[in-house]
Amino acid sequence: MSAELIKARQLINKIGSLLKQEKVLPAAQCLQQALLIVIKTPLMKAEKEEFVQLISQAVFALGSDRNFTQAYPLQLDYAPGEERSLYAQMNEVLKELNTSTTEEAQALLALIAKRKQQGLKDIESRLTAKDHAEAKKTADALVREFSQDTDFKANIADLFLKHEQYQEAYGYLEDALRNDPDAVHLYNRIGIVLRKMKDFKTAEQYYRKALESCHHDEFLFFNIGRLYHDWQKWRPMAEMAKRALKINPSFQQAQKMLQFAQKKLEQEA
Repeated sequence: MSAELIKARQLINKIGSLLKQEKVLPAAQCLQQALLIVIKTPLMKAEKEEFVQLISQAVFALGSDRNFTQAYPLQLDYAPGEERSLYAQMNEVLKELNTSTTEEAQALLALIAKRKQQGLKDIESRLTAKDHAEAKKTADALVREFSQDTDFKANIADLFLKHEQYQEAYGYLEDALRNDPDAVHLYNRIGIVLRKMKDFKTAEQYYRKALESCHHDEFLFFNIGRLYHDWQKWRPMAEMAKRALKINPSFQQAQKMLQFAQKKLEQEA
């Protein structure tokens, strides 16, 4: 699967989380952007089937959301193969959503976004200066201020993960997960943090949870393979590499992972 199609999948997978946070406009924009990618990209049969399912789920989620239907009372229409028609309708949807958003609300959203961005910069600056206590103090205050913003908490966690503050990163991801227990990408991120903390068993449990909802992400299987590499479990490592390659046969890192695991298994035989 190409990088563009992976991006389209990620955009669609964000829609449910955005709607839970009452971010209707960004949710609609995600679907529109994903549709444009799908329309422009030649798809294999399995990819077509996957995106038909993903788009259908996204249309249902939007059509079932109270805030969305208040802003756009007309029904979204989608059938397999009619992505261009849905894309045209989404253009009309975005016009309506933009019109219904007042200048005052837009200004407020801009201020909030600026506040969040500055907060992330402050955390990054303190972490870079090794002032971990102040970084956590700043982060905790921002988490309290934006307690319902799942993505913002995950962004804070990424900063702590980048600076190898794994326990703190784990805590912020757990907090984000309480906002949105169905956010598959959070289980994946927690698995990465726990792997770096060498808590392999708990990491495996989070990855299994992610696999309950996601079966078509080669990077998820690859990350699980990295867990088994660090855990020195070569057989399941090989299996994860194979599953990643089944989705994307040209995934070179997964190919190397499979070769490494097979070599280890041969040495143990």
